[in-house]
Amino acid sequence: MIESRYYGEFGGAFIPEILVATFDQLVQEFKTAKNDPGFWDEYVRIMSTYSCRPTPLTFAENLTNYFKGPRIYIKREDLNHTGAHKANNVIGQGLLVKRMGKTRVIAETGAGQHGVATATMAAKFGFRCTIYMGEVDMARQRPNVFWMERLGAEVVPVKEGTRILKDAINEAFRDWATNMDNTHYVLGTACGPHPFPEMVSFFQSIIGKEARKQILETEGRLPTRVYACVGGGSNALGIFSGFFDDPVELVGAEAGGKGLDTGLHASRLASKDGFRGVAQGYKTYFLQNQDGQMKKTHSVAAGLDYVGVSPILASLREQGRVRFEAATDREVMDAFSLTLRKEGLVPALESTHAFAQAFKEISGLSGKDIILINQSGRGDKDIFTIADAFEDPAWRQFIIEKAEEYRA
Repeated sequence: MIESRYYGEFGGAFIPEILVATFDQLVQEFKTAKNDPGFWDEYVRIMSTYSCRPTPLTFAENLTNYFKGPRIYIKREDLNHTGAHKANNVIGQGLLVKRMGKTRVIAETGAGQHGVATATMAAKFGFRCTIYMGEVDMARQRPNVFWMERLGAEVVPVKEGTRILKDAINEAFRDWATNMDNTHYVLGTACGPHPFPEMVSFFQSIIGKEARKQILETEGRLPTRVYACVGGGSNALGIFSGFFDDPVELVGAEAGGKGLDTGLHASRLASKDGFRGVAQGYKTYFLQNQDGQMKKTHSVAAGLDYVGVSPILASLREQGRVRFEAATDREVMDAFSLTLRKEGLVPALESTHAFAQAFKEISGLSGKDIILINQSGRGDKDIFTIADAFEDPAWRQFIIEKAEEYRA
Protein backbone atom coordinates (compact mmCIF):
# COMPACT_ATOMS: atom_id res chain seq x y z
CA MET A 1 0.00 0.00 0.00
CA ILE A 2 1.20 3.50 -0.83
CA GLU A 3 2.82 5.34 2.06
CA SER A 4 1.28 8.77 2.76
CA ARG A 5 3.35 11.34 4.62
CA TYR A 6 1.54 14.18 6.36
CA TYR A 7 2.85 17.41 7.87
CA GLY A 8 0.18 18.19 10.39
CA GLU A 9 -2.99 18.09 8.31
CA PHE A 10 -1.19 18.77 5.02
CA GLY A 11 0.44 16.49 2.48
CA GLY A 12 -0.63 12.95 1.69
CA ALA A 13 -0.66 11.01 -1.56
CA PHE A 14 -3.96 11.34 -3.41
CA ILE A 15 -3.09 9.42 -6.55
CA PRO A 16 -4.90 7.18 -9.05
CA GLU A 17 -4.67 3.43 -8.56
CA ILE A 18 -2.61 3.05 -11.72
CA LEU A 19 0.28 5.00 -10.13
CA VAL A 20 0.37 3.21 -6.77
CA ALA A 21 3.04 0.67 -7.74
CA THR A 22 5.22 3.40 -9.24
CA PHE A 23 4.97 5.51 -6.08
CA ASP A 24 5.68 2.48 -3.90
CA GLN A 25 8.90 1.90 -5.83
CA LEU A 26 9.88 5.56 -5.57
CA VAL A 27 9.17 5.72 -1.83
CA GLN A 28 11.26 2.61 -1.21
CA GLU A 29 14.18 3.76 -3.38
CA PHE A 30 14.23 7.18 -1.75
CA LYS A 31 14.05 5.70 1.75
CA THR A 32 16.94 3.35 0.98
CA ALA A 33 19.04 6.12 -0.57
CA LYS A 34 18.31 8.56 2.26
CA ASN A 35 19.58 6.03 4.81
CA ASP A 36 22.71 5.27 2.78
CA PRO A 37 25.59 7.66 3.65
CA GLY A 38 27.29 6.62 0.43
CA PHE A 39 24.39 8.01 -1.60
CA TRP A 40 24.67 11.47 -0.01
CA ASP A 41 28.47 11.37 -0.44
CA GLU A 42 28.06 10.60 -4.15
CA TYR A 43 25.48 13.37 -4.46
CA VAL A 44 27.78 15.95 -2.82
CA ARG A 45 30.73 14.80 -4.94
CA ILE A 46 28.79 15.31 -8.17
CA MET A 47 27.43 18.68 -7.04
CA SER A 48 30.92 19.87 -6.07
CA THR A 49 32.52 18.84 -9.38
CA TYR A 50 29.67 19.31 -11.87
CA SER A 51 27.91 22.29 -10.31
CA CYS A 52 29.28 24.95 -7.95
CA ARG A 53 28.87 23.59 -4.46
CA PRO A 54 29.36 24.96 -1.98
CA THR A 55 27.89 28.13 -3.44
CA PRO A 56 29.42 31.24 -1.83
CA LEU A 57 27.96 33.55 0.77
CA THR A 58 28.36 37.15 -0.40
CA PHE A 59 28.52 40.10 1.98
CA ALA A 60 26.44 42.87 0.38
CA GLU A 61 28.60 45.73 1.62
CA ASN A 62 27.09 48.43 -0.58
CA LEU A 63 23.49 47.53 0.30
CA THR A 64 24.47 47.34 3.97
CA ASN A 65 25.90 50.87 3.79
CA TYR A 66 22.94 52.13 1.76
CA PHE A 67 20.36 51.02 4.32
CA LYS A 68 22.57 51.88 7.33
CA GLY A 69 21.13 48.91 9.16
CA PRO A 70 21.85 45.20 9.53
CA ARG A 71 24.67 43.38 7.78
CA ILE A 72 23.25 41.81 4.62
CA TYR A 73 24.48 38.47 3.28
CA ILE A 74 23.34 36.73 0.11
CA LYS A 75 23.45 32.98 -0.49
CA ARG A 76 24.45 32.65 -4.14
CA GLU A 77 22.40 29.79 -5.60
CA ASP A 78 22.51 31.71 -8.88
CA LEU A 79 26.07 30.40 -9.25
CA ASN A 80 24.86 26.81 -9.42
CA HIS A 81 25.19 25.13 -12.80
CA THR A 82 22.15 26.11 -14.95
CA GLY A 83 21.76 29.29 -12.90
CA ALA A 84 19.50 28.31 -10.00
CA HIS A 85 18.94 26.07 -7.00
CA LYS A 86 17.08 23.66 -9.31
CA ALA A 87 20.27 21.71 -10.02
CA ASN A 88 20.31 20.47 -6.42
CA ASN A 89 17.01 18.65 -6.86
CA VAL A 90 17.42 17.27 -10.37
CA ILE A 91 20.85 15.74 -9.80
CA GLY A 92 19.54 14.00 -6.68
CA GLN A 93 16.49 12.67 -8.50
CA GLY A 94 18.70 11.69 -11.44
CA LEU A 95 20.72 9.43 -9.16
CA LEU A 96 17.45 7.82 -8.01
CA VAL A 97 16.40 7.29 -11.65
CA LYS A 98 19.66 5.41 -12.25
CA ARG A 99 19.02 3.24 -9.19
CA MET A 100 15.51 2.45 -10.46
CA GLY A 101 16.81 1.55 -13.92
CA LYS A 102 14.52 3.94 -15.78
CA THR A 103 15.56 5.58 -19.05
CA ARG A 104 13.28 8.59 -19.51
CA VAL A 105 12.52 11.65 -17.41
CA ILE A 106 9.72 14.19 -17.67
CA ALA A 107 9.24 17.48 -15.87
CA GLU A 108 7.06 20.56 -15.64
CA THR A 109 8.48 24.06 -15.62
CA GLY A 110 7.22 27.61 -15.18
CA ALA A 111 10.21 29.96 -15.20
CA GLY A 112 12.11 27.40 -17.24
CA GLN A 113 14.94 26.97 -14.75
CA HIS A 114 13.72 23.56 -13.63
CA GLY A 115 13.26 22.56 -17.25
CA VAL A 116 16.81 23.57 -18.14
CA ALA A 117 18.16 21.80 -15.06
CA THR A 118 16.24 18.61 -15.87
CA ALA A 119 17.35 18.67 -19.51
CA THR A 120 20.93 19.19 -18.34
CA MET A 121 20.71 16.27 -15.91
CA ALA A 122 19.21 14.08 -18.64
CA ALA A 123 22.07 14.95 -20.99
CA LYS A 124 24.64 14.12 -18.31
CA PHE A 125 23.08 10.80 -17.31
CA GLY A 126 21.89 9.76 -20.77
CA PHE A 127 18.12 9.87 -20.26
CA ARG A 128 15.47 10.82 -22.80
CA CYS A 129 13.70 13.96 -21.65
CA THR A 130 10.33 15.67 -22.15
CA ILE A 131 9.47 19.03 -20.58
CA TYR A 132 5.92 20.38 -20.23
CA MET A 133 5.57 24.16 -20.18
CA GLY A 134 2.54 26.43 -20.42
CA GLU A 135 2.28 28.54 -23.56
CA VAL A 136 2.22 31.74 -21.52
CA ASP A 137 5.45 30.81 -19.75
CA MET A 138 7.10 29.70 -23.01
CA ALA A 139 6.50 33.18 -24.44
CA ARG A 140 7.99 35.05 -21.48
CA GLN A 141 10.86 32.60 -20.87
CA ARG A 142 11.96 31.97 -24.46
CA PRO A 143 15.73 31.86 -23.65
CA ASN A 144 15.18 28.85 -21.39
CA VAL A 145 13.05 27.12 -24.03
CA PHE A 146 15.93 27.57 -26.47
CA TRP A 147 18.42 25.93 -24.09
CA MET A 148 16.12 23.02 -23.20
CA GLU A 149 15.74 22.17 -26.87
CA ARG A 150 19.47 22.52 -27.54
CA LEU A 151 20.13 20.14 -24.65
CA GLY A 152 18.04 17.53 -26.46
CA ALA A 153 14.76 17.79 -24.57
CA GLU A 154 11.37 17.80 -26.21
CA VAL A 155 9.52 20.88 -24.96
CA VAL A 156 5.75 20.39 -25.13
CA PRO A 157 3.59 23.56 -25.04
CA VAL A 158 0.58 23.20 -22.74
CA LYS A 159 -2.41 24.91 -24.30
CA GLU A 160 -5.07 23.91 -21.76
CA GLY A 161 -6.40 25.93 -18.83
CA THR A 162 -4.50 29.08 -17.93
CA ARG A 163 -1.42 27.75 -19.80
CA ILE A 164 0.97 28.27 -16.87
CA LEU A 165 2.68 26.10 -14.24
CA LYS A 166 -0.30 24.27 -12.73
CA ASP A 167 -1.42 23.18 -16.19
CA ALA A 168 2.08 21.93 -17.01
CA ILE A 169 2.01 19.82 -13.85
CA ASN A 170 -1.31 18.28 -14.89
CA GLU A 171 0.09 17.33 -18.30
CA ALA A 172 3.22 15.81 -16.77
CA PHE A 173 1.12 13.60 -14.49
CA ARG A 174 -0.92 12.44 -17.50
CA ASP A 175 2.26 11.46 -19.31
CA TRP A 176 3.59 9.60 -16.28
CA ALA A 177 0.38 7.60 -15.89
CA THR A 178 0.83 6.15 -19.39
CA ASN A 179 4.64 5.72 -19.37
CA MET A 180 5.46 4.76 -15.81
CA ASP A 181 7.44 1.60 -16.64
CA ASN A 182 10.38 3.50 -18.12
CA THR A 183 9.69 7.09 -16.99
CA HIS A 184 10.29 9.09 -13.83
CA TYR A 185 8.58 12.42 -13.20
CA VAL A 186 11.20 14.87 -11.88
CA LEU A 187 8.80 17.12 -9.98
CA GLY A 188 10.47 20.48 -9.60
CA THR A 189 9.32 21.73 -6.22
CA ALA A 190 8.37 20.50 -2.75
CA CYS A 191 4.73 19.90 -3.69
CA GLY A 192 2.70 17.02 -5.03
CA PRO A 193 2.07 13.61 -3.47
CA HIS A 194 4.46 11.95 -1.04
CA PRO A 195 7.42 11.41 -1.32
CA PHE A 196 8.02 14.50 -3.49
CA PRO A 197 7.75 17.21 -0.78
CA GLU A 198 10.14 15.33 1.49
CA MET A 199 12.43 14.23 -1.34
CA VAL A 200 12.84 17.65 -2.95
CA SER A 201 13.37 19.26 0.47
CA PHE A 202 16.02 16.64 1.27
CA PHE A 203 18.09 17.50 -1.78
CA GLN A 204 17.60 21.25 -1.36
CA SER A 205 18.69 21.06 2.30
CA ILE A 206 22.26 21.32 1.03
CA ILE A 207 21.62 25.08 0.77
CA GLY A 208 20.80 25.46 4.46
CA LYS A 209 23.61 23.16 5.59
CA GLU A 210 26.13 25.30 3.73
CA ALA A 211 24.62 28.66 4.66
CA ARG A 212 24.58 27.95 8.39
CA LYS A 213 28.20 26.83 8.37
CA GLN A 214 29.28 29.78 6.23
CA ILE A 215 27.61 32.50 8.32
CA LEU A 216 29.07 31.05 11.52
CA GLU A 217 32.54 30.95 9.97
CA THR A 218 32.18 34.50 8.67
CA GLU A 219 30.37 36.27 11.52
CA GLY A 220 30.70 33.86 14.41
CA ARG A 221 26.96 34.06 15.03
CA LEU A 222 23.63 33.23 13.45
CA PRO A 223 21.55 35.63 11.35
CA THR A 224 18.58 37.46 12.84
CA ARG A 225 16.39 36.66 9.83
CA VAL A 226 16.52 34.52 6.72
CA TYR A 227 14.51 35.51 3.63
CA ALA A 228 13.53 33.36 0.65
CA CYS A 229 10.97 33.64 -2.12
CA VAL A 230 8.11 31.13 -2.11
CA GLY A 231 6.49 29.63 -5.18
CA GLY A 232 6.17 25.92 -4.60
CA GLY A 233 8.72 26.30 -1.83
CA SER A 234 11.84 24.29 -2.67
CA ASN A 235 14.46 27.03 -2.34
CA ALA A 236 12.81 28.36 0.82
CA LEU A 237 12.74 24.96 2.48
CA GLY A 238 16.32 24.42 1.34
CA ILE A 239 17.74 27.42 3.16
CA PHE A 240 15.24 27.43 6.05
CA SER A 241 16.11 23.83 6.92
CA GLY A 242 19.56 24.88 8.09
CA PHE A 243 18.02 27.08 10.80
CA PHE A 244 14.90 25.24 11.98
CA ASP A 245 16.47 24.41 15.35
CA ASP A 246 17.91 27.90 15.87
CA PRO A 247 16.40 31.13 17.25
CA VAL A 248 16.30 32.61 13.75
CA GLU A 249 13.23 34.23 12.17
CA LEU A 250 12.33 32.69 8.81
CA VAL A 251 10.43 34.81 6.29
CA GLY A 252 8.90 33.56 3.05
CA ALA A 253 8.09 36.12 0.33
CA GLU A 254 5.20 35.22 -1.96
CA ALA A 255 4.12 36.91 -5.18
CA GLY A 256 1.95 39.93 -4.36
CA GLY A 257 1.45 40.65 -8.06
CA LYS A 258 -0.67 43.74 -8.64
CA GLY A 259 -1.64 43.79 -4.95
CA LEU A 260 -3.43 41.40 -2.60
CA ASP A 261 -6.64 43.42 -2.86
CA THR A 262 -6.76 43.06 -6.67
CA GLY A 263 -6.99 39.28 -6.93
CA LEU A 264 -4.06 39.44 -9.37
CA HIS A 265 -1.42 37.72 -7.27
CA ALA A 266 -0.11 34.28 -6.31
CA SER A 267 -0.11 34.53 -2.52
CA ARG A 268 -1.53 31.44 -0.85
CA LEU A 269 -0.29 31.94 2.72
CA ALA A 270 0.06 35.73 3.11
CA SER A 271 -3.36 36.58 1.70
CA LYS A 272 -6.95 35.74 2.59
CA ASP A 273 -7.46 34.06 -0.78
CA GLY A 274 -5.79 30.75 0.11
CA PHE A 275 -8.00 27.88 1.27
CA ARG A 276 -7.25 24.32 2.30
CA GLY A 277 -7.92 21.82 -0.45
CA VAL A 278 -6.75 18.71 -2.27
CA ALA A 279 -5.40 18.93 -5.82
CA GLN A 280 -2.55 17.49 -7.88
CA GLY A 281 -2.13 14.67 -5.40
CA TYR A 282 -1.77 16.47 -2.08
CA LYS A 283 -3.46 18.68 0.51
CA THR A 284 -2.32 22.24 1.11
CA TYR A 285 -3.46 25.84 0.69
CA PHE A 286 -4.58 26.67 -2.85
CA LEU A 287 -5.83 29.87 -4.42
CA GLN A 288 -9.40 28.74 -4.88
CA ASN A 289 -12.94 29.93 -4.32
CA GLN A 290 -15.44 28.54 -1.81
CA ASP A 291 -16.51 25.90 -4.35
CA GLY A 292 -12.96 24.62 -4.75
CA GLN A 293 -12.43 26.08 -8.21
CA MET A 294 -8.85 27.23 -8.76
CA LYS A 295 -8.38 30.94 -9.32
CA LYS A 296 -6.17 32.61 -11.87
CA THR A 297 -2.78 33.67 -10.57
CA HIS A 298 -0.45 36.48 -11.53
CA SER A 299 3.18 37.35 -10.92
CA VAL A 300 5.90 39.18 -12.80
CA ALA A 301 7.97 36.07 -11.98
CA ALA A 302 6.87 32.96 -13.88
CA GLY A 303 8.29 30.59 -11.24
CA LEU A 304 6.07 32.00 -8.48
CA ASP A 305 2.89 31.91 -10.56
CA TYR A 306 1.58 28.69 -8.96
CA VAL A 307 -1.80 28.06 -7.40
CA GLY A 308 -0.56 25.82 -4.56
CA VAL A 309 2.31 25.71 -2.06
CA SER A 310 4.38 23.05 -0.31
CA PRO A 311 2.45 21.18 2.37
CA ILE A 312 5.55 21.45 4.55
CA LEU A 313 5.42 25.23 4.39
CA ALA A 314 1.67 25.19 5.02
CA SER A 315 2.33 23.23 8.20
CA LEU A 316 5.19 25.53 9.26
CA ARG A 317 2.88 28.49 8.80
CA GLU A 318 0.25 26.88 11.05
CA GLN A 319 2.96 26.28 13.65
CA GLY A 320 4.09 29.89 13.43
CA ARG A 321 7.64 28.80 12.58
CA VAL A 322 7.75 30.62 9.22
CA ARG A 323 6.22 34.05 8.58
CA PHE A 324 4.82 34.70 5.11
CA GLU A 325 4.54 38.06 3.41
CA ALA A 326 3.88 39.24 -0.16
CA ALA A 327 5.92 41.54 -2.40
CA THR A 328 4.20 43.27 -5.31
CA ASP A 329 5.51 43.39 -8.87
CA ARG A 330 6.40 47.06 -8.42
CA GLU A 331 8.30 46.42 -5.20
CA VAL A 332 10.15 43.58 -6.91
CA MET A 333 11.24 45.73 -9.86
CA ASP A 334 12.42 48.47 -7.50
CA ALA A 335 14.41 45.94 -5.44
CA PHE A 336 15.85 44.43 -8.62
CA SER A 337 17.07 47.83 -9.84
CA LEU A 338 18.59 48.68 -6.45
CA THR A 339 20.40 45.34 -6.12
CA LEU A 340 21.70 45.54 -9.68
CA ARG A 341 23.06 49.06 -9.27
CA LYS A 342 24.45 48.68 -5.75
CA GLU A 343 25.95 45.19 -5.88
CA GLY A 344 26.28 44.27 -9.55
CA LEU A 345 24.11 41.22 -8.89
CA VAL A 346 21.32 40.11 -11.24
CA PRO A 347 18.83 38.06 -9.20
CA ALA A 348 16.02 36.18 -10.89
CA LEU A 349 12.67 37.93 -10.52
CA GLU A 350 11.58 35.03 -8.32
CA SER A 351 14.53 35.57 -5.96
CA THR A 352 14.00 39.33 -6.03
CA HIS A 353 10.78 38.86 -4.05
CA ALA A 354 12.97 37.89 -1.08
CA PHE A 355 15.13 40.99 -1.59
CA ALA A 356 12.05 43.20 -1.83
CA GLN A 357 10.58 41.86 1.40
CA ALA A 358 13.88 42.21 3.23
CA PHE A 359 14.27 45.79 2.04
CA LYS A 360 10.74 46.66 3.22
CA GLU A 361 11.50 45.40 6.72
CA ILE A 362 15.09 46.52 7.08
CA SER A 363 14.31 49.78 8.91
CA GLY A 364 13.06 47.76 11.86
CA LEU A 365 16.48 46.21 12.43
CA SER A 366 19.74 47.61 13.80
CA GLY A 367 23.40 47.44 12.86
CA LYS A 368 23.80 44.60 15.31
CA ASP A 369 21.50 42.37 13.26
CA ILE A 370 22.35 40.10 10.34
CA ILE A 371 19.97 39.17 7.54
CA LEU A 372 20.49 36.42 5.02
CA ILE A 373 18.76 36.45 1.62
CA ASN A 374 18.62 33.41 -0.63
CA GLN A 375 19.33 34.40 -4.23
CA SER A 376 17.79 31.26 -5.65
CA GLY A 377 18.53 32.05 -9.30
CA ARG A 378 20.00 34.52 -11.74
CA GLY A 379 17.98 36.95 -13.82
CA ASP A 380 19.41 36.67 -17.32
CA LYS A 381 16.46 34.40 -18.16
CA ASP A 382 14.13 37.31 -17.36
CA ILE A 383 15.62 39.77 -19.83
CA PHE A 384 12.40 40.12 -21.86
CA THR A 385 10.22 40.68 -18.80
CA ILE A 386 12.72 43.05 -17.18
CA ALA A 387 13.22 45.10 -20.35
CA ASP A 388 9.44 45.42 -20.75
CA ALA A 389 9.01 46.44 -17.11
CA PHE A 390 11.67 49.13 -17.46
CA GLU A 391 10.20 50.19 -20.83
CA ASP A 392 13.69 50.18 -22.31
CA PRO A 393 13.43 51.92 -25.73
CA ALA A 394 16.79 50.60 -27.00
CA TRP A 395 15.75 47.03 -26.23
CA ARG A 396 12.42 47.47 -28.00
CA GLN A 397 14.15 48.85 -31.07
CA PHE A 398 16.57 45.91 -31.03
CA ILE A 399 13.66 43.44 -30.98
CA ILE A 400 11.92 45.26 -33.83
CA GLU A 401 15.08 45.25 -35.94
CA LYS A 402 15.69 41.56 -35.25
CA ALA A 403 12.10 40.73 -36.23
CA GLU A 404 12.53 42.67 -39.46
CA GLU A 405 15.74 40.74 -40.21
CA TYR A 406 13.93 37.40 -39.83
CA ARG A 407 11.04 38.56 -42.02
CA ALA A 408 13.52 39.58 -44.70
